Amino acid sequence: MNLKDKIIVITGGASGIGAAMARRFAAAGAKHVVCADRDLAGAQSVAGDIGGTAIQTDVSLEADIASLIETVESDIGPIDLFVSNAGIIMEGGVEVADDGWQKIWDINVLAHIRAARILVPKMLARGGGYILSTASAAGLLAQIGSAPYSVTKHAAVSFAEWLAITHGDDGLKVSVLCPQGVATAMTAGIDTSTVEKDGMLTAEAVAQITLDAIEEERFLIMPHPQVADYIKQKGSDPERWITGMQRWQRMLNEQAS
Repeated sequence: MNLKDKIIVITGGASGIGAAMARRFAAAGAKHVVCADRDLAGAQSVAGDIGGTAIQTDVSLEADIASLIETVESDIGPIDLFVSNAGIIMEGGVEVADDGWQKIWDINVLAHIRAARILVPKMLARGGGYILSTASAAGLLAQIGSAPYSVTKHAAVSFAEWLAITHGDDGLKVSVLCPQGVATAMTAGIDTSTVEKDGMLTAEAVAQITLDAIEEERFLIMPHPQVADYIKQKGSDPERWITGMQRWQRMLNEQAS
C-alpha cells in the first residue's frame, strides 16, 4: 500500500512507536493521520505537529474503539489503514492476579479483535483495507520476566495470522509488527537485558521499517533481523531452545541476586 492520500488511524499515537509512525506516515503523504490515545494532550501534540487529529481513546474499552472508528469514518472519511498499536507490559508470572491478566488481555489482545470486528466488514465492503497490529518478538519467541506480556503477544500474532489467512483473498491486507527492544517509555522501566545484545532501536527507525513493510505489503515485520534466526532455532530444535532460554533465565537471576 502506498500511504499517499490515505486516511490512517493509530492507537497509542501519543508517544513511542505510535507517535513515530504518525510522523513518518504523515511525511509519506498520508491524507490524514488520527492519533488515538488515553493521553489526549500527548495525542494533540503529535497531531498538531503533522496537521492530524487527536481523539481520546481507551482501547481497553470496546465503546471507545467503536466511537473512534465511527467518528473517523463519519467526520474524516473511510479508514484505509488502522494501526492497532497501543499496548502495555507488566512484570510477573503465575502470581499476577486475575484483574492484571484481564487488563493486559483487554489492551494487548481484545483491542485488536474489537477493532477488526467493526472494521473488517467495512473494509471488505469497500473492496479492501489494511490492518496493522503491533505485537512483539515476544509473541514469536517468549518474554523472560513477564508471563502476561508473553501470552498476550503470542495471542496478538495468532489473531493477525488468522485475519490474513481468512480474509487475504478478499482484499484485506494484514501486517503484524514484532520488534525486540525499542527505546520508548515502555522499556524505560523494565529489564531489557534479554534484547540489549541485539540492539535497542529508536522508535523512528521502527517507524521507517514499518513504512517500508507496508509499502511491500509484508505480513511479518521484524525490525530486528536476528529474530528470524531465533524463530528457526526454536522451530528446528524446541528442546535445545528451551534449554538455552533456561540458561539465560538463570544468568539473569544470578545478576539480580
